Amino acid sequence: MDNNINNIINIRGVNFANVTMGEAVETAKKFIDENKYENKGVFRARVIHTPNAEMVQSCIDDKTGDLYNIINSADLIIPDGAGVVLASKILKTPLKEKVAGIELAYNLLPYLDNMGGTLFLLGSKEEIVTKAVSNLNAKYKNLKVFYNNGFFDLSGVKNPEENIKVTEKINNASPDVVFVCLGSPKQEKWMHKNKEKLNAKLLIGLGGTIDDIAGVVKRAPKTMIKLNLEWLYRLIKKPSRIGRYMALPKFAFGTLFMKNPKK
Repeated sequence: MDNNINNIINIRGVNFANVTMGEAVETAKKFIDENKYENKGVFRARVIHTPNAEMVQSCIDDKTGDLYNIINSADLIIPDGAGVVLASKILKTPLKEKVAGIELAYNLLPYLDNMGGTLFLLGSKEEIVTKAVSNLNAKYKNLKVFYNNGFFDLSGVKNPEENIKVTEKINNASPDVVFVCLGSPKQEKWMHKNKEKLNAKLLIGLGGTIDDIAGVVKRAPKTMIKLNLEWLYRLIKKPSRIGRYMALPKFAFGTLFMKNPKK
C-alpha cells in the first residue's frame, strides 16, 4: 500500500490521508495504472472521497453511523476544504494542506489525455454535462469522454432499471476514471453501493466539477481561494446555500469544544 495512504489523520471521525496535492495526484495515477483492484477475492473500482467540513458534519449528525462507514471505506480521503485543515490544527494533528477535489480532477486530465485514457462524467443536467464533454473534447485530443446525466434513481429502489442502465453504460465505456458529480452524500453512497459492479479503475466524488468544466459555474477568484474564502464567494453567488453553510459554524464549535470521536 502507498505510504501516503497509510499516513492517516482522524478528524472528527473521518480518516483523512495526510497528503499534499502532488501526493494525492500521484496516488490517483497509481490507481489508474494498476489493474482493477482485488480485495479478498472481490474485484472493484478504487474510490476517492473528497469531504469538506460540511460533509464531516453530516457524518457527525448521522445517528446510524452508516455515513462514517461509507466515507471511511474509500481508498483515499482528501481534505477538500479549509475548515477540515483548520480543524486538524485545532486538534493538534495538522494536515499538510487543503487538497481540493476539483483541482485533483484538473490535474488528472492531462495525464489521462497523454495515455489516451477514458473518462466518464456522471452527473449534472443533460445540457450541462454535454457541454462539459464538448469542452474536454476541444482541449484534450486523445482523451475519450463518455457521460450520463445525474437524473436517475440513485438509490436503485424506486426504478432499479435506471441504475442498471447507468452502470451498463459505464461498463460499456470501460473508463479509467469516473468523475461522480451527484452531490454529497448522494455520490458517496452511490459509489459505495456500485463500486463492485463497475468496470472502471477509479471513482472520484467531485460535487459540482462538471458544472465548472462546462463553464456554467465559475470558481472563486484565486485571491479568495488563497484566503480560504471560496465558501463566501459561493454564498454570495447563491444565497440559498445559507442553510447548508450553517453546518460550518456547528463543525467549528464542535471541534473547539468536543473531543475527537474515536472511529
